[in-house]
Amino acid sequence: MRSMSRRSLLRSVAAGAALASVTALRPGAVRAAEGPLISENDPVAKAVKYVDDAKNAKAAKPGNTCANCALYQGKDGAKSGPCQIFPGKSVTAAGWCSSWAPQI
Repeated sequence: MRSMSRRSLLRSVAAGAALASVTALRPGAVRAAEGPLISENDPVAKAVKYVDDAKNAKAAKPGNTCANCALYQGKDGAKSGPCQIFPGKSVTAAGWCSSWAPQI
């Protein structure tokens, strides 16, 4: 397995998020497919400080969770759903990461 520098990882995540947000603006944009829940130990999850429960994130502001993040693509009321940061994987609705962005 090839090691990825933190800078390369963050560049990839930023490029993916930018592309995903442009794609999401298209009429009829397709939601990401739900996949298995991402582990907090996944290297990408660690890079963005993802936790399954926002209450365990020191940097999370009260009330900020994946469920109310602009990058979360889960259905309203679902316990988990896909996230643009983690293609092919799901996150818990109660989770949080440092890429959290307010919904517009």
